[in-house]
Amino acid sequence: MSYIGKAVKRVEDKRFITGKGKYTDDIKLPNLAAGIFVRSPYAHATITNVDTTAAESMPGVVKIFTGADMAEVNGVPCGWQVNFKNGDTMKEPPHPILVKDKVLHMGDGVAFVVAETYAQAKDAAEKVRVDYDVHAAVYDPEEAVKSDAPQVHADAPSNTCFDWELGDPIDEVEAALASAAHVTTIDMTNNRVVPNAIEPRSAIGHFEDAYDKYTLWTTSQNPHLTRLLMSAFVLGIPEHKVHVIAPDVGGGFGSKIFHYIEEVMVIWASKQLGRPVKWTAERSESFLTDAHGRDHKTSVSMGFDADGKVVALKSKTYANLGAYLSTFAPAVPTYLHGTLMQGLYTTPKINVDVTGVFTHTNVVDAYRGAGRPEATYQLERLMDLAALEMGVDPAELRRKNFIPAFDGVNQEGYATRVALQYDSGNYEPVLDRALEMVGYEAFRQEQKSLDNGKLIGIGFSTYIEACGIAPSAVVGALGARAGLFESAQVRVQPTGKVSVYSGSHSHGQGHETTFAQIVADRLGIALEDVEIVHGDSEAVAFGMGTYGSRSLAVGGSAIMKSLDKVIEKGAQIAAHKLESRVEDLEFEGGKWTVKGTDKSITFGDVSLTAYVPHDYPADLEPGLDFSSFYDPTNFTYPFGCHVAIVEVDKETGEVKLKRFIAVDDVGNIINPMIVDGQIHGGLAQGIGQALFEGTVYDESGTLVNGSFMDYAMPRADDLPSFEVDRKVTPCPHNPLGVKGAGEAGCIGSTPAVVNAVIDALWSGGHKVKDIEMPMIPERVWKAMQNGSSN
Repeated sequence: MSYIGKAVKRVEDKRFITGKGKYTDDIKLPNLAAGIFVRSPYAHATITNVDTTAAESMPGVVKIFTGADMAEVNGVPCGWQVNFKNGDTMKEPPHPILVKDKVLHMGDGVAFVVAETYAQAKDAAEKVRVDYDVHAAVYDPEEAVKSDAPQVHADAPSNTCFDWELGDPIDEVEAALASAAHVTTIDMTNNRVVPNAIEPRSAIGHFEDAYDKYTLWTTSQNPHLTRLLMSAFVLGIPEHKVHVIAPDVGGGFGSKIFHYIEEVMVIWASKQLGRPVKWTAERSESFLTDAHGRDHKTSVSMGFDADGKVVALKSKTYANLGAYLSTFAPAVPTYLHGTLMQGLYTTPKINVDVTGVFTHTNVVDAYRGAGRPEATYQLERLMDLAALEMGVDPAELRRKNFIPAFDGVNQEGYATRVALQYDSGNYEPVLDRALEMVGYEAFRQEQKSLDNGKLIGIGFSTYIEACGIAPSAVVGALGARAGLFESAQVRVQPTGKVSVYSGSHSHGQGHETTFAQIVADRLGIALEDVEIVHGDSEAVAFGMGTYGSRSLAVGGSAIMKSLDKVIEKGAQIAAHKLESRVEDLEFEGGKWTVKGTDKSITFGDVSLTAYVPHDYPADLEPGLDFSSFYDPTNFTYPFGCHVAIVEVDKETGEVKLKRFIAVDDVGNIINPMIVDGQIHGGLAQGIGQALFEGTVYDESGTLVNGSFMDYAMPRADDLPSFEVDRKVTPCPHNPLGVKGAGEAGCIGSTPAVVNAVIDALWSGGHKVKDIEMPMIPERVWKAMQNGSSN
């Protein structure tokens, strides 16, 4: 039976939907203590005194640690280095586990209270007295670089972590813009959002003195990276003495890639106390301390000639990094953002300029899409607004500027002006299909004739993203401090069952099904005969985790390499049993057959023979177990067209999303049902950013919407039934031909929705250039009154 391309139901869902998943907070250990952080209520303050006397006498308290106790422990490191334009390296101030002297954002850890129970730790934490000398704070990245702004780090003048540039020289780009027939400019904010995984972060540290061994259970998308950073850079523990387990993990969206201070705290505290220690975030604590996403302030211009062809693009961004550098933070606004600024278009001149800025806010790092949504937002907002300003059709303006089709085999990949070479692409079909699905001409007629107190609008987004993150050589040249390959071990058991140990980590993506489909299909065995193991640094030799839609393109390809080795070795065993030559055998349908005969041997018989080799020839080793490391030659480049239709109330500014059409090309499909689920989830997040979600810091740096009571996550009844379809342009450089689907929905949807609202307003005579996200009714109403949402 072929499993590739089949909508196989997810095998892991049986335990998830019956409440039998095993998450970090579910784990109970003998003598387990509970830990609670005392966190700063201020964004910027000097600690003048920490008094734990009253708290230490509270019932159940085991120990209270402060910054003074951890003077010998390094802070958590950053995993990416970006250089200034002049070649200087970025400013990289320490990120302490507990702050001793000065807190730099609301939520900074000041003390860690360990008690017998969670309730006792929480009661005691409230008795820890911390005296602060409060200072002025800055939360806006554009304000933070001004000369009179409060300083976050003394050794980062103007709060600048780096300034960075990519593309053509700025004078050439400005000259092209100056000679353009039309220039569209937008000053925009890409609003800060909070990931909000279903499962809050949690960590258990357990030091076993008898073995001098540490075990960390943690909610991580990347357990091996956590082990590496914690061993080599923070605690100096030999790597073989650290065992990191990321069991079932309830969502991540990027926020669980990173190495957090809490993971260090529990494992360090466990050794000090001689007993295991658990910490689990409350939801409000997650708002404060999970790495946030986006938060860019940008001015971007696109120039067109008289025929509507793009002649140049200039983009200047101030990217908020927060108070410290999180693991991948410098990569997000630079190499994951600037390198996508060509989009799908043939733009001949591009300059991208980014200033990374420290502020008195929580850290900002990769959030679903990570840099790619920010780039797409700029390009696709410009395209639709330019069409409105020039009085041309937005779909036709895109079509006129599309890069011509290329498959990466018969035609070379497309080299952009911003360092990337796209693998394969065929962009008009996704636009054509989206227009067909939406009934474009009929919509425009309805828009002109509507007279019911509403405005309706349509917004387009034709996006591209870079996925399958590696290749290691490329990311290393771009500043990554680690290669981004992937590993996979395929172990065939004597009975013919197969265990796969993958360095990719599943936290909701359905790997146990998708990977099993690949294995079952390739080996010709039943799906239920395949076991997928992940998330354990001792079970799996090494791994680089799951993010950037890399699981199938990189992790799946590593599995394919090991499967090829299994089949090759199996052919040697089969040849011995069939008394044939290896080159005379073919493998299909789960058996090796001598070509042109009916002589064959099944995969199961070969598997058993591999482990009972009593009559083997001398040069044939027993066993059927292979490992592989796969490092791709390029990123993959999924693309698509998203279209939103909205209705705007003229009296209130309320926006209702009426329809959403998504046509995506993510390469070959292994499981269409899982791909649809990934697209749907991404759409909800991207639409959420456009219409509902937004993190708000006040002038003092206080996070004022730190719970679900005041941070509006989209609900089911906020969204229409998504209309999705797909085209297939295979990736030419990985064995599966896949490109990645995890982030597409989040990248394409946000600009489509904003464009639709702007289109609706223009249809009513309100020539608004931009409305800040989230487009709450107040902002839309103000835009209709004043031409601006401010």
